[in-house]
Amino acid sequence: MKLYDFIYKIDSFCNYDNSWNIIQDSETDEKYGYFADKRPIELLIRNSIINLDKPPGPTSHEVAYWVKQMFNVSKAGHGGTLEP
Repeated sequence: MKLYDFIYKIDSFCNYDNSWNIIQDSETDEKYGYFADKRPIELLIRNSIINLDKPPGPTSHEVAYWVKQMFNVSKAGHGGTLEP
């Protein structure tokens, strides 16, 4: 398995045919972080952006509150308006 196999997976998914030159100057100790394709789901949820198509009815603040409840996070908000 290549060190950055996720790059090739993304290219394959998008039907791209890119050639990559990956230069690695030093080894990384995983106790200081994670490779992008090996991050735990809890970390992804805590540091993510959710692209949401809000239906008419609930307010943007209500939807942000629901997201906080669903993912058990202390902070959630919206950028701009979510109004249709």
